[in-house]
Amino acid sequence: MDTWATWTTAGVIAGRGGVLTEEVGTITGDLTVHTTWLEGEAAVAVQYTGAEDWYTVAGSPVPAETETTGRAVHQRAVETVRSGQAARLSSVDD
Repeated sequence: MDTWATWTTAGVIAGRGGVLTEEVGTITGDLTVHTTWLEGEAAVAVQYTGAEDWYTVAGSPVPAETETTGRAVHQRAVETVRSGQAARLSSVDD
């Protein structure tokens, strides 16, 4: 049995310059950030709040050995989106 967790934060306003995604480049505006932690990795995606399509944040997935680290990655991702500047994901130390 795999151990996994997810976190979602809606209504995150991307900072000037938005967040860089793998699929469509930079997106801006009112976004929802979603993180899935599974098997030692945290994968982060964003979508326009209320839309159906999800986009992988550049730099995702990142190592996250524990669920606690996965949660920290999610919080860092929310802060990264808010910072803008074509932000991309970075890892978080345990």
